[in-house]
Amino acid sequence: MKFRTGTLLALAILVTFGLSSCRREYICQCTIVYSGQPGLPDSTIKEYKVSDTKKKAASKCESNSKTSEKDGIKSVETCKLY
Repeated sequence: MKFRTGTLLALAILVTFGLSSCRREYICQCTIVYSGQPGLPDSTIKEYKVSDTKKKAASKCESNSKTSEKDGIKSVETCKLY
């Protein structure tokens, strides 16, 4: 089967574009809220970059959400992808 050079070039461009568009850089934003004692700091927000497909990036980001308690101070960290 004989292909034209233009057809091969167009196919190569489509494949390259298709593969590169799946993986993007997203921002994971985590909000940390403290409670349990007076005088604790206000909520804190931290952000970091996640480079992956949207579904995998969201999973990685949200897996950082957690709740912990120590010495009567409770911290709740909630992470979401933006």
